[in-house]
Amino acid sequence: MDDIRVVTDFPRNVCEIENVWIPMPDGVKLAARIWLPEDAEADPVPAILEYLPYRKRDGTSERDALTHPYFAGHGYAGVRVDMRGSGDSEGVCKGEYLKQEQDDCLAVIEWLAQQPWCSGSVGMIGISWGGFNGLQVAARRPRALKAVISLCSTDDRYKDECHYFGGALMCENLMWGAAAWAIAMTPPDPALVGERWREMWEERLNGNGIWLQDWFAHQRRDDFYKHGSICENYSDIEVPVYAVGGWADAYPNAILRILENLPGLRKGLIGPWAHKYPNIAMPGPRIGFLQECLRWWDQYLKGIDTGIADEPMLRAWVQDPLPPAAIYEERPGRWIAESSWPAAGIVERRLALSPGCLVEGDRSDAVLTICSPSTAGLSSGVWCAYGVVPDQPVDQRMEVGNALVFESEPLAEAMDLLGFPEFEVTLSSDKPVAILSATLSLVLEDGAAARVSYGILNLTHRHDDLDLTPMTPGKAEALRMKLRSCGQRFEKGQRIRLAVATSHWPIVFPSPEKATLSIHCATSSLILPVREANAGDSKLVPFPGPESARPMAREVIEPGQPFCREVTTNQATGETTFRLASDAGTVLHPHTGMIVSAKHSDTLTMHPDDPNSARGTSSWEMSYIRSDWNVHISLSATVRALRDNWRIETHIVAREGEKVCFERDDVKEFARDLN
Repeated sequence: MDDIRVVTDFPRNVCEIENVWIPMPDGVKLAARIWLPEDAEADPVPAILEYLPYRKRDGTSERDALTHPYFAGHGYAGVRVDMRGSGDSEGVCKGEYLKQEQDDCLAVIEWLAQQPWCSGSVGMIGISWGGFNGLQVAARRPRALKAVISLCSTDDRYKDECHYFGGALMCENLMWGAAAWAIAMTPPDPALVGERWREMWEERLNGNGIWLQDWFAHQRRDDFYKHGSICENYSDIEVPVYAVGGWADAYPNAILRILENLPGLRKGLIGPWAHKYPNIAMPGPRIGFLQECLRWWDQYLKGIDTGIADEPMLRAWVQDPLPPAAIYEERPGRWIAESSWPAAGIVERRLALSPGCLVEGDRSDAVLTICSPSTAGLSSGVWCAYGVVPDQPVDQRMEVGNALVFESEPLAEAMDLLGFPEFEVTLSSDKPVAILSATLSLVLEDGAAARVSYGILNLTHRHDDLDLTPMTPGKAEALRMKLRSCGQRFEKGQRIRLAVATSHWPIVFPSPEKATLSIHCATSSLILPVREANAGDSKLVPFPGPESARPMAREVIEPGQPFCREVTTNQATGETTFRLASDAGTVLHPHTGMIVSAKHSDTLTMHPDDPNSARGTSSWEMSYIRSDWNVHISLSATVRALRDNWRIETHIVAREGEKVCFERDDVKEFARDLN
């Protein structure tokens, strides 16, 4: 990250409050770390809140050091709060995005507004969980909250989150579920909470729960997911919202929906980035995102006209073609802008399906069948890419033989896509429960296929995500499914490819039985959102280069291992295994004296002919050490996709030194609900 300019000389001198306790109405206290101008009590400033369960003391401390002192040096109070039951805060956290989480945040915002160093105005910023709750809290309309910047988040907790993709159960349900469980089981720091740390830790170990079990208990879009989904009533949000993300991330769809549906001031920014802040993200180019944030905060927290309110509603990066790769340093392309969304300059281009071909003109009467191996989809990478490791999709040619492939003639002229590709298809299934997968790729002149977008649909969800309708075997039905949004250029001479399959593993678990789909070409089309040239693009002012405050000091005691992403096949049993593993090594944080380590692995295994052989295990080990304080957590969660049930096996051991202070094994089964 040598391109990031480190700023040390700010307009206002910065001081830091390492920890302050914020009281909740029920007496529980939340831990906060605050950076603010030294003279803030004489010249009060707005507060910018980041509210997370990811441990301010060590978990997000490196990113916090880059961000919040930067805001403070420019006349704001950067506030990082550990949610109830996490980090150094008291209480328990029984799940994600609960009403208690929102209620606590309302109390935090009110407390901030009343501090002598605060002007009374508060903004919220956050990525992922922090982006989610920024939107959710805005919908509660706290008096002091004046603006939100929400990164890599969603408006719909069911349709566009890590649990169900088009109604199909995601492998991320296991992988993120185990990661969240591990974080929720970690102890507070005795240096801040004193000897009561053991009592607080025990309360978490017994009370924070295993949240992934809740996600298996709710397999439809019921009230569990409607809560916290701002799409239930977009008009609940009245403050200005800046929605930010990247094409390589899991959440670009929500940005376009937010722009389309929020009634008030809103702005969208989509770059090439994965799941990171745009000033530190990969793939590049990185931008001066903190400067962009200041323009937003100055406009809506200080009332300074920065010009940001007069700029186009959406700014997006249209990516140039590149050969497929699991990791990119940069994605070449160009910035474009739209004054509104949906944009008037985007037209639908329809390509009809014909055996092996995408065509414009005469349609084929062919009916084609596909029954993919249950392991189809291995080229997909991971659902939510972080970009800094090789986690992105690879050459889609490896799916040939697993899918029906339709490919266009070489393009006669270049074409830009912006928005949601769609697949309009008439099909039948020989089973009541089946998965439809559609992958759009760009085929380069040498034949390499780079994924541009994809969609997955559990066909029992084709009409609704709550009132499900099994397929009637043999009955043809017409449907239209949206693929993930994209911003992609296709050059003259390149081809468009659509691959249709009945599995998409390891993004989702397979359906309970192998199904055969019959695709009716005569009434099936790929629909592309083609953006017409816009002269206004050339007038866009370039973003400044990335900046940050001084990075946090850290000392590597023992280096970790390189990120592992591998696919292996046991030639004796026929089983295929997809494995991810990371090892952060052992690191000393000098500012706290804490030595931390973490490593994890995700192992997913299945036989291509037996969807009921699908199983996955996610394991985590985490430790925290300082002088005579030494704690260690080891846990694993296994999901088995049985014919009629999801079986979840969990194991956890927590140690203080060599002493086992908590151990639990748990097995639960949940009936498969048409998935």
